[in-house]
Amino acid sequence: MSTGDVFDLLIVGGGINGAGIARDAAGRGLRVLLCEMEDLGWATSSASSKLIHGGLRYLETYELRLVRESLAEREVLLRMAPHIVRPLRFVLPHNALYRPAWMIRLGLMLYDHLGGRRTLPGTTSLKLAGKAQGTPLKPELTRGFEYSDCQVDDSRLVLLNALDARARGAEILPRTECTAARRMDGGWQATLRGRADGAERAAEARILVNAAGPWVGRFLKDAVGGTAPAPLKLVKGSHIVVPKLYDGDHAYILQNVDRRVVFAIPYHHHFTLIGTTDLLYEGDPGAAAITPEETEYLCDVTELYFRNPVSPKDVVWAYSGVRPLYDNRRTNPSTITRDYVFDVDAADGRAPLLSIYGGKITTYRRLAEQAIGKLAPFLRELRPDWTAGAVLPGGGLPAADPARYLTGLKAAFPFLPHPVAERYAAQYGTLVHGFLDGVTKIEEMGIDFGAGLYEREVAYLCANEWARTADDILWRRTKLGLIMPPEGREKLAIWLAGHLSATRAA
Repeated sequence: MSTGDVFDLLIVGGGINGAGIARDAAGRGLRVLLCEMEDLGWATSSASSKLIHGGLRYLETYELRLVRESLAEREVLLRMAPHIVRPLRFVLPHNALYRPAWMIRLGLMLYDHLGGRRTLPGTTSLKLAGKAQGTPLKPELTRGFEYSDCQVDDSRLVLLNALDARARGAEILPRTECTAARRMDGGWQATLRGRADGAERAAEARILVNAAGPWVGRFLKDAVGGTAPAPLKLVKGSHIVVPKLYDGDHAYILQNVDRRVVFAIPYHHHFTLIGTTDLLYEGDPGAAAITPEETEYLCDVTELYFRNPVSPKDVVWAYSGVRPLYDNRRTNPSTITRDYVFDVDAADGRAPLLSIYGGKITTYRRLAEQAIGKLAPFLRELRPDWTAGAVLPGGGLPAADPARYLTGLKAAFPFLPHPVAERYAAQYGTLVHGFLDGVTKIEEMGIDFGAGLYEREVAYLCANEWARTADDILWRRTKLGLIMPPEGREKLAIWLAGHLSATRAA
């Protein structure tokens, strides 16, 4: 390799695993370059069920290690990001046709104790009749259980990890594809190409990390060459969003006739998120989309449980993501392991290549920590593990209390409409001062694009969070696409085009 500018790690893939590894590595003093061919977190990592959870159903496939680690990480992430990770109670209505009550009770008892629960309330049995949790349900559903997990803004979790990685010295390059990577003298030489302008850049690194998610095999084949991927199965999961199905801030976990479970989750005040499906997938992961059959499947589950079920005509938004799961030889997509697997290719003294298969958003931090551990023998100096005790950007709320922070935010900026202040607190936490400090009246927020989106916030997202398109802002930095009128979206697109053109000219 040359004696010029050389990174310790070149990470390919800007989803949750790539961003998490970049943050961990940068905080240990490593020189890190991360490239992502599209927007950060644009694919699988923004198409989850938006949950930080242990995976109750994984107990049935005896994945106790995965459940234990997930439950422990649930506690860690609550402390790391209290603005975007929030406790959520789940109601499991009991239907004796699917699983006996004793089996559910035993599983929930194990779930309560397996991961060292500290802050979340434990499981309780419920008599649904006459209770708020039972009101939306069919009258024959009289018994159930209630337990705790957490809800998360998945795409913002990716962004916060990337922001922290950059603050610690990592270079983050969205919309930049690694088109070739070749082993050279003791390291890697890669070609990076900007997707917008086609400009190419050479990069050198001691270690290559393949965190390309569902493209992990394709990257090995097309960019690296001569490296066979581990066995991989792509599984598509789809979700629908409908107008609010019930009152209350609790979620439901619904057993289906095929023994799968489907979640119904409160979503952005006015909606309910329902998912997910599990289907083997072939083709371009970036083109994954929900099918009419998947929509019907999810609607049919609501018909089994709710007095007022949903139908396809109620769907206001749907999304699909493709999970890259390590092939453990199971034919049912729902029973393929969600655990992660590392493949380190460094035989005969060759420059190390780490490829990552599987994983779930809940365990991304531990995955990153263990990935660096796998690479430690190839690194000269490495600081100790650190991420478990460090909050993510915006997470340093007073007493880690989102409600108290919202009260303080409204007091400091009384001109903000309540829904806007509430969204700012939940989305940005303390980062909101990056664009609110010095503002004394609503007129100073600039253009009102609609749905509570103002020019000042958009400019901040472009300057600090790599936003470039209306979709970046309306669906990944926020979820205002759910309520933004078409004219607001058009106005935003025009503003972005002019702003980015002026930025390039400058």
